[in-house]
Amino acid sequence: MAKALVYPANIAAQHLPARLPDNNGRSRGAAHMDAMISSYLPIIIFLAVTLVIVGALTIAPFIVAYSAPDPEKLSAYECGFNPFDDARMKFDVRFYLVAILFIIFDLEVAFLFPWAVSFGEIGWFGYASMMVFLGVLTIGFIYEWKKGALDWD
Repeated sequence: MAKALVYPANIAAQHLPARLPDNNGRSRGAAHMDAMISSYLPIIIFLAVTLVIVGALTIAPFIVAYSAPDPEKLSAYECGFNPFDDARMKFDVRFYLVAILFIIFDLEVAFLFPWAVSFGEIGWFGYASMMVFLGVLTIGFIYEWKKGALDWD
C-alpha cells in the first residue's frame, strides 16, 4: 500500500508567483491600479483646470488693471452714505426692503433646484404644488411692484 504524500499548506504558496501576470505581462495589481487611476482622471483634470482658472483670475487684475488713483477713488463708500457721519443716523427703509425682497426671491430659487432634480419622481402633484408656490410668489411680486417698493424715487 502506497503512502499518501501530505504537503504543508504553505508549500503551494512558495511555488506560485505573488502576482499572476495578465496578458500584457504586468501583474493584476498594476492593471487594477491603472483602472483606479483612470477612474480618478476626470477629478484630477477638473482640479487642474480649477487651479489654472484661479491662478489666472488672481494674477489678471494686476496685469490688466488701470491704476490712476485720485482722492475720489480712494475715499470710502458705503451704501450711498458718508461713512464718517454719526453711526446712529437713520437709514432709509428702502435699503432694508430691497434686501428682504432679495432674500425672499433668492430662497425661491433654492426651492426650485431640488424640485427640478426630483421632477421625474414627484409627478403631477409635485408640478401642481410648485406652480401654486410660484403663483403665490408672483402675486407677492406684483403687489410689491404696484405698491412702489422697487422704486427709488
